[in-house]
Amino acid sequence: MDKIIVVNIDKCLACKSCEIACAVAHSKSKELQEAVAESPKPQRMLSVEAAGEYGVPIQCRHCEAAPCIEICPTGAIRRESDQSPVVVDEDLCIGCKLCMLICPFGILKIGREGRAIIKCDMCFERLQAGEDPECVAACPTKALVCISIDELTDSKRKKASQQFKKKSREETKSQTRKKTK
Repeated sequence: MDKIIVVNIDKCLACKSCEIACAVAHSKSKELQEAVAESPKPQRMLSVEAAGEYGVPIQCRHCEAAPCIEICPTGAIRRESDQSPVVVDEDLCIGCKLCMLICPFGILKIGREGRAIIKCDMCFERLQAGEDPECVAACPTKALVCISIDELTDSKRKKASQQFKKKSREETKSQTRKKTK
């Protein structure tokens, strides 16, 4: 996949707007007021976990070489193409939980109905339409962003070069002060 959801935990308020938006997006009605009355209740595909004073939204990382795909005995967990997210076909899932055991992030969970695995699908229809996943769109502080891998690495390179430039200037100033003493 060329897009990834990135979290800036310094901006996360742990308000759980992303969880609510996710549950509504995966509800039958797709409307909050109606989703609350649905049976079974809609489920969120991500969780905001406490990490000290921070809230950290955790969702499937859609691994390139996804171990959950490799271990699934029925083929219920799959990727339609190289550019699509890892998804679960609930009709094929037998609830063996092998994927839960192998997931390095502990993301996968059994749905409320107790049979099939549920996980983030990155709101793939929205991505195909050029929109952000619901969790990203709902985040009031923009702690969640959906960007391409190239954008992410470009941003990291720019940040690293700025830090290097700042450190280099500070070292030069320090050396200059030592020489003038």
